[in-house]
Amino acid sequence: MMAQPLTPYPDVNEILSLFASGLTELLGKQLVGIYLTGSLTYGDFNPNSSDIDFLVVLSIELSDEKLSSIETLHKNIGSKYPAWAQCLEGSYITTSMLKSSARPEIKRPYVNGGKIWQFRYGNEWIINLYALQECGIAICGPEPKSIFPKVTIEDVRQASKKDLVDDWEPKLADPDAFRSPDYDSGHLRNYAVLTMCRILHRAQNNEMASKKVASAWVKSTYGDKWIKLIEEAENWEHGKPMSNDSEVKDFIRFTLNEVT
Repeated sequence: MMAQPLTPYPDVNEILSLFASGLTELLGKQLVGIYLTGSLTYGDFNPNSSDIDFLVVLSIELSDEKLSSIETLHKNIGSKYPAWAQCLEGSYITTSMLKSSARPEIKRPYVNGGKIWQFRYGNEWIINLYALQECGIAICGPEPKSIFPKVTIEDVRQASKKDLVDDWEPKLADPDAFRSPDYDSGHLRNYAVLTMCRILHRAQNNEMASKKVASAWVKSTYGDKWIKLIEEAENWEHGKPMSNDSEVKDFIRFTLNEVT
């Protein structure tokens, strides 16, 4: 399945190989492609804080039986590589969802935190499509540019603005915005800060930027006010605390004021 290592990280390569061979055996011709995305393709992967991001494309939706088998596959990988058990993150979509760049109406199986959920895509759909066409890596299947709908950086900007208003602004009034039974608060705050950096960067730049590049740009562009918070997010590792709610919410407010 994988003739040469996809990443510089042996354990990650072992997980990807096990994942790909397991899906191929379970799904057969139903499997159209497996794609690597996220920080492993941007070049700023951090083994202490990053997830292994993937997307699986299928010819038809998963039956309950096959979804159960895939859930078992994920659990087995987590048992063999416990340090990564909650860090394999991605979705299972069908080719019918790729007929246009419009946000799909139907829910899809989404793996995060060691569990499989059924969620409809939000505004991240457009952002993910752009990331896949710019940086995605085919573990198997057609090359990303040939299978994923074309979107522009302006589409990404508009999706980011909508994401700010739809998903992030409501968190300002939510006392439990960064509390979840499936994630520690530090992880959620870290994600919020680095996401704001990428949204700020997208608003004024035309290239795809990793979290590392975006956060460096924000520190350089906006001066001292957010440097401490951003550097805390850059250096965060799983299991460690991360700032507090009020500081993170202040940064979200700042981003809203700058972008919308």
